[in-house]
Amino acid sequence: MNAATHRPSTAAAQEFLARGNHRMLIGADWREAASGETLASIDPASGEILGHVPRGAAADVDEAVMAARSAFRDGAWRKATPAARAAVLHRIAELMEAEIDALAELETLDQGKPLYVGRWAEIPGAIAQFRYFAGAVSKLEGTQIPTGIDYQPPGKEVFAYTLREPIGVVGAIVPWNSPLVLTAMKLAPALAAGCSVVLKPAEDTSLTALRLAEIARAAGLPSGVLNVVTGLGSEAGAALAEHPGVDKITFTGSTRTGRSIVEAAARSNLKRVSLELGGKSPVIIFGDADIDAAIAGAANSIFFNGGQVCVAGSRLYAERSVYDRVVEGIANYARGLKLGHGLDSATQIGPLISRTHAARVADYVRAGIAGGAEAVTGGERHQGSAFFNPTVLTGVTPDMAVVREEIFGPVLVATPFDEFDEVVALSNDSDYGLAAGVWTSSLSRAHRAAAAIEAGTIWINTHLMFDASLPIGGMKQSGWGRDSGHQAIANYLETKTVCAVI
Repeated sequence: MNAATHRPSTAAAQEFLARGNHRMLIGADWREAASGETLASIDPASGEILGHVPRGAAADVDEAVMAARSAFRDGAWRKATPAARAAVLHRIAELMEAEIDALAELETLDQGKPLYVGRWAEIPGAIAQFRYFAGAVSKLEGTQIPTGIDYQPPGKEVFAYTLREPIGVVGAIVPWNSPLVLTAMKLAPALAAGCSVVLKPAEDTSLTALRLAEIARAAGLPSGVLNVVTGLGSEAGAALAEHPGVDKITFTGSTRTGRSIVEAAARSNLKRVSLELGGKSPVIIFGDADIDAAIAGAANSIFFNGGQVCVAGSRLYAERSVYDRVVEGIANYARGLKLGHGLDSATQIGPLISRTHAARVADYVRAGIAGGAEAVTGGERHQGSAFFNPTVLTGVTPDMAVVREEIFGPVLVATPFDEFDEVVALSNDSDYGLAAGVWTSSLSRAHRAAAAIEAGTIWINTHLMFDASLPIGGMKQSGWGRDSGHQAIANYLETKTVCAVI
């Protein structure tokens, strides 16, 4: 494993990192935190400090909300023609594409993921969000409504219709696992709707959010429409959730934090809330599936990005006739993965986000083994680092924490099953309902399973397939509302009914 310090190869990434101390964007100004305090941005693979970002807190959030409110009332963005707003969103996408290699390198250094993940999947996915919602700007249409009202004055008629208007100031709070694409999933529809935004990136991964803000300004986004406050979730994030000047909070992260955000929103001003929260997604492999494809797909679903994916396929259910083959195939896949620094071209799996998180994952695995589970492969953290070996656990029971709780690491728990109804019940025996995967050659069985499983996304004979056009979100404790797709823009719009006698 090569976790030594690596340097970016692109001039743009080198120049950005050379600044050392970065500033956050409030209104038209790039500022330090009001307190003057900073947070270190750390390469999780090497432990090297990449730079420092402001430790924003309540005072900075207040300034950013006021700037966003002023921009919204001013109306330069809100009242711009659909064509003008779409042009800016397209321009953001173009500038991101011109810097795609640099953005991928910054994301790898800041978060740890292998470079190819950012370069070929996540950064293109972020760009696609801006392009998709640029196309949606011109389609925010109201509806003329024929009513049953029959008591208008003689000779008059009732004319009723709806308007769809931007909700106002949006507070967007994003996590550290896929920073840029998840930021784009919030920003693109909010901006398309005509809202102003205060963005709070994760404290561990703020670099690409700050660079995206620079790109947005260069693309012509007016001052105050996008503000970025870096800082701790317990300080800046909490202040944003509670702020009475925020009309809407959109959050992706843990279910525990999601509950706190709902409580804060209720205490302040009953602001609108949409949440994309935790998951414990099942992957079901029936005996008639293409087993080799299913093994590769199930392995990728949990080991991609070190399992730090909300929809990771962390619970495997394989039909008993193929269970041993599937488990051994996934274990062999795991043993063959090369761990290392994300900028090393040979790396297939990078570090977890921090040593603290790696220790948390290790605690889950130790508890599972102590409770009777067996590690077919993996289970170890590398010498106190942020690296954790891809792990497959068998002999688990439904009551174990490793089966019930979101670990957010490269840890798969495997269970055999015999009957269709049995595996549906096992899959639904969870507080979460974010996603699921079904592997079978039977069209009928695939769609019966898709209808029966309680999850917001069902993948059939695949996993981790995303597109800006596909809604993503959860059932049960996996959240409220949907990101991506045409439903996402509704998160940032209010419907106004107009009823007139003419």
